[in-house]
Amino acid sequence: MSKLFYMTTEIIPFANTSSLASFSTRVPLLLQDKGHDIRTIIPKYGYVSERKYILREVIRLREIPFQFDGEEKILSAKSAFIPKTRVQIYFVEDNEWFKPQTNLVYKSKNGRILSNNDERFAVFCKATLATLPHLFWKPDIFLCNGWQSSLLPAIYKEEYASKDFYENIKTALLVHNMDDEYTRFGQTAFEKSGLKIPSAMKKGFVNAYEAAADSADMIIALESPSNNITEKLLKLPAVKANKKKLVTVKVPEGDMLDYQPVANKLDKVLEKLIG
Repeated sequence: MSKLFYMTTEIIPFANTSSLASFSTRVPLLLQDKGHDIRTIIPKYGYVSERKYILREVIRLREIPFQFDGEEKILSAKSAFIPKTRVQIYFVEDNEWFKPQTNLVYKSKNGRILSNNDERFAVFCKATLATLPHLFWKPDIFLCNGWQSSLLPAIYKEEYASKDFYENIKTALLVHNMDDEYTRFGQTAFEKSGLKIPSAMKKGFVNAYEAAADSADMIIALESPSNNITEKLLKLPAVKANKKKLVTVKVPEGDMLDYQPVANKLDKVLEKLIG
């Protein structure tokens, strides 16, 4: 079985604004039940109670350095479990980027989408990679959920893949939705992350999934009966050019969500990715 590092910005009860939350609460547990060694990582939002959810301080996860916007940044992480499971979850702390967020996660209190979401979650991607050696654990695959984690494949490939500890990790990007309001990434996020400007960048903006298409080892379209994600992704030229990487996994919709078939299919898909 595989070692999986599952990146997400929503897990119940810590953050719950979309279907990503229920998916990220259930699917890691189901993959763990199949024998995978899976760990999850999420930003530590300011409203999450450390006492209520028993977030533990880990000495080796204190003051981890990484580069962002040409400067050395320092982060720390705490450890807990998804409630009522044995799935470990790491909370990345950052006073500037994550602590101020409300339980709307991607929006301000007045409901407006945060203009720097792309930079905020670029920090999350860089922090995730910087944290990894301090876990004394190396995954086989990064499971990058949604536009929020879409910069990790490029950051890994351009900055980390050639470093001894990080060699030979696969990256799989899971696409949950195609909402243009969130997937429109600005050039500044790439510059601050130290990334090359994607060839698909036009007038200072690029679709997050196009930016990931060249670097990710696999793109997994999570497709429900009412949302043809695969068809929408193939309308993006960079994704179409990498369509051999694209895999479709059917997901349920409605009130009673059974994620077992999703986990079964992901299990088979990820096995192929490792080869």
